[in-house]
Amino acid sequence: MAKTDSESSLIYGPNDKVPTGQSILLGLQHVLAMDVYVPPVIIAGLLAMGVAEKMSLIQATFIAAGIGTILQTKFFMKMPISAGPSFVPIGAIVGVYLASGGAKGGMATVIGSLVVGALLMVLLGMTGIFQKVINVLVPSIVGGTIITSVGLSLMPAALNDNIFKAPGHINQNIILASVTGVVLLFAVFLGLYFPKAKHFFKVGSIILALAAGTITATMMGLFNWKVVSQAKWFTFPSFNVFHYGMQFNFSAILTFIVIYAVITAETTGTWFAMSAVTDEKITPKQWNRGIIGEGISCIISALLGSTPVTSYSTNAGVISITGIASKKVFISAGIWFIALGFLGKVSAFLSAIPTPVIGGVFAIICATIMLNGLKVIKGIRTTERDLYVVGMPIILTMAMILIPASTVKAAPQMIQYVLESPVAVAAIACVILNQIMPKRLQEEEK
Repeated sequence: MAKTDSESSLIYGPNDKVPTGQSILLGLQHVLAMDVYVPPVIIAGLLAMGVAEKMSLIQATFIAAGIGTILQTKFFMKMPISAGPSFVPIGAIVGVYLASGGAKGGMATVIGSLVVGALLMVLLGMTGIFQKVINVLVPSIVGGTIITSVGLSLMPAALNDNIFKAPGHINQNIILASVTGVVLLFAVFLGLYFPKAKHFFKVGSIILALAAGTITATMMGLFNWKVVSQAKWFTFPSFNVFHYGMQFNFSAILTFIVIYAVITAETTGTWFAMSAVTDEKITPKQWNRGIIGEGISCIISALLGSTPVTSYSTNAGVISITGIASKKVFISAGIWFIALGFLGKVSAFLSAIPTPVIGGVFAIICATIMLNGLKVIKGIRTTERDLYVVGMPIILTMAMILIPASTVKAAPQMIQYVLESPVAVAAIACVILNQIMPKRLQEEEK
């Protein structure tokens, strides 16, 4: 079992063994907490894909997420990591697709560019450059600030996209989100108040909350069972590299290199978050293996015809809430993802869960991620300079959340990709400020 000191709330640590039946259920809980199907649905809509192409893209995304999860957890990063499709490349994928011939060669160019960019990530890890960069530029105070920015940047998606601006009537959305959130908090309360029932209520709090939200949605007539009934039980994803082929275009490759740089910044924040919640320091070898695993996962994802997969920060929040950080559970989540890529009805059921139900859980998860970042910063002896190293990136995170879309669109395309990622902007600012702000006061105090 994990340590039970005052600083740790883990029930199962990363290397603890969880009974197989329990790990299967808890793996599903991680899958349910991740809106993996959302990026492919958005892309399919923007590219006016048919039903068959849309379902194939969703299936490919599930399979890629599963493979990425298992590769990182078992072989590369060797931390409890759950992978999923990044939201960052959506605009670039659509833009490159349309600029490269649309249905006639567009996807082939996207796949080729994604593969080249992912290969560069692998090289970063194999040469050891990635760890050296992290070691020099990302000390604990920068890492803690990035974690805080990750949680803060996800809040608008949890509240606006998943609740206030989600499809349906806003009052019904608020009711669904509130029911889900309240059940989650009540389950955690029962787990803390009755320690003997902790393994049931705290560990299964997210599944209980999502089940309550889904039942409520069904009673309100907001769950689309027709989508589930029409889905096939077993299908193979068909629109992959063998269907589209692969083409290379210099400007498209350059575009996705920038995209991967942004994704890497966000992934770094996620790894810091996972390190914070599991109380396990990331070693130099893990940094390099992790970026290699990320690159290989993205190569596989591209070949499957899906979007780049990256480590999901939401799982750091799930661990904080449930106390479950066992790698066995995350491998189970990976197996679930792969299975969902072939089981049409199950994946259709998950995609039919109303977004406010997910939002009710997601908002609480975001808060736990942010607080874990602040916890890292709290443990560091800070000086006056550090107030700005931490404060300015948080301000910039809020600024990127609130910046008008028209302002972003007026910027050069490459700059747009950065501005659309609050975490990337915060990370860059934090690294620069930590390097240039005078350290004289710190040295004098020592």
